[in-house]
Amino acid sequence: MKKILLLALLSTCFSAIAQTPPTTLYDIEIEGIDGNMIDLKAYKGKKILFVNVASECGFTNQYDGLQKLYTAYKENLVVIGLPCNQFRGQEPGTAVEIQTFCRLNYGVDFPMSVKIAVKGEEQHPLYQWLTMKEKNGKKNSSVKWNFQKYLIDENGALMDVFYSMTKPMSKKITKLL
Repeated sequence: MKKILLLALLSTCFSAIAQTPPTTLYDIEIEGIDGNMIDLKAYKGKKILFVNVASECGFTNQYDGLQKLYTAYKENLVVIGLPCNQFRGQEPGTAVEIQTFCRLNYGVDFPMSVKIAVKGEEQHPLYQWLTMKEKNGKKNSSVKWNFQKYLIDENGALMDVFYSMTKPMSKKITKLL
């Protein structure tokens, strides 16, 4: 009986040790559009605005506002654009085409990722974290369309979600910066 209790206790201890700690935002890996990794740890102490973007969307002109926001608040904020082709195929381009389009048309110089999935079975770990309360500790959400925005505070905590209709320079966003 003592051996069974001891084995049960040891099994519980080892399984607790074997479990990985909860993932923080800063543990998530994102490949940059240039092929280099975007190190989220480098942005600790700054707010981060994650935006799923697309080049052929009715909201594409928000690239202009995102760049203005990034330029105006660069000391305390980083904007990260995450191209996504899951909404009516509105981001069909290659990495080079997306980069060129953004730089030439909107002067984008904030970090951009490779194309990722923001929903569904292939959902990127970043969007799992952003959309699941069990991971972000604040709220569940779903990505409704291109140019949905997620604002993260300086410590890596989810602050709020803004749908596509909210422009980057909106007071809803800027008052939190």
